[in-house]
Amino acid sequence: MTRVLFFIAEALRALRRSAAPSLAAIVTVVLTTLLLGVFVPVIKASSTANQNVRSQLALRVFLNADATKKQALAVQKRINKIPHVARTQYISRGQGLKTLRKEVGEGPLSRGLSQLNKNPLPPSISVYPDDPDNLNSIQARIVRPTANGKPKPISPAIDKVNSSQQVANKIRTVTNAVKIILSVIAVLLLVASLMLVANTIRLSVYARRREVEVMRLVGATNWFIRWPFVLEGLLVGLLGAGVAIGLLWLGKVTIIDPLAENFALIDNFSTIGFKQLVGLLLGSAVVVSALGSGVTLRRFLRV
Repeated sequence: MTRVLFFIAEALRALRRSAAPSLAAIVTVVLTTLLLGVFVPVIKASSTANQNVRSQLALRVFLNADATKKQALAVQKRINKIPHVARTQYISRGQGLKTLRKEVGEGPLSRGLSQLNKNPLPPSISVYPDDPDNLNSIQARIVRPTANGKPKPISPAIDKVNSSQQVANKIRTVTNAVKIILSVIAVLLLVASLMLVANTIRLSVYARRREVEVMRLVGATNWFIRWPFVLEGLLVGLLGAGVAIGLLWLGKVTIIDPLAENFALIDNFSTIGFKQLVGLLLGSAVVVSALGSGVTLRRFLRV
């Protein structure tokens, strides 16, 4: 226990000696940890949103306005036989108008709907695939190209087919771009943290080079000499992570939690447990600090 206290005291003394580089390293660790603390929930939220959108992807097969329910059920039966179709749902004209009014709500469009003399919506069939990637193949089976190049539906009662695949592709492109940009920034800050922690340890080794010589001459082991420097790097990482976690907790309590009830994306943002996030950030800070200390000690502490 006495030896551990000695190592900690030496590490604190070294931090006080090289206050400027130590402060720079701590600030960099704070920024890196903050970025990771935002990066992980953002990726979690974007992935959750992407999965939710993909699970709701479906083909909308619009029938002719004068199509009867018997014709619609016949079309639905044929579509159910197409490979990769998980299920279908027939939506009558009345159901479609009711859904539209619910989606519009009390907005300006609701006045226009109330002034309609008749229902303008045709009956339709929603086609849900077993996998969203199979939407195009299902659509190709419903509307097949003919010899003259014009598409021909499997039933004359079908007017047109709409797919939400383009929306899903746009969402996937945006989420992937966000992941790449944040990943690059995170890697750059991790490298900067490693370099600044390593520079702090290097300055400590240089400032205490005569002490290291004396300790070596009196028979101190290599690890007895190394431990204060290792603890110094770990303290830099833990201090930086502690400040960052405090700022993240403050942002969570004052911003994320109050908005989570009103915004679905914010609610997805808070899906990852804060305790798990804290553990991840502390572990990352310790790993970065240990790597910075280890690289420096291996190269510059030749005892």
